[in-house]
Amino acid sequence: MHCRPKVMAPIVHPTKCCVQNNYSETIVPHIHPQHTTTVNHDFYKHQHYFPQTQSVENEVTHQHFNVYGQAPAPGFGFGGPGFGGPGFGGPRPRPGFGPGPYGR
Repeated sequence: MHCRPKVMAPIVHPTKCCVQNNYSETIVPHIHPQHTTTVNHDFYKHQHYFPQTQSVENEVTHQHFNVYGQAPAPGFGFGGPGFGGPGFGGPRPRPGFGPGPYGR
């Protein structure tokens, strides 16, 4: 004996939603005209030089006096301690120069 299988009612599950993306490419040309002008600039820098040298001269003047009369007191001028010590006596006439402008 041959039995036929029993068929039950189907069980329907919720629908599964799938998305399939299809891409197409369309080219839209955009034209942007451009012009370039090259400008050459010449700049002249006139540099003025003023060379200068510098020197230093030291000038020393000496004046000699024939002094007549008494020598200054000790402690005054050249005759005091620390200025050649006692006995130097200050300026004196130098021999060979005559009597000097003030006479004797």
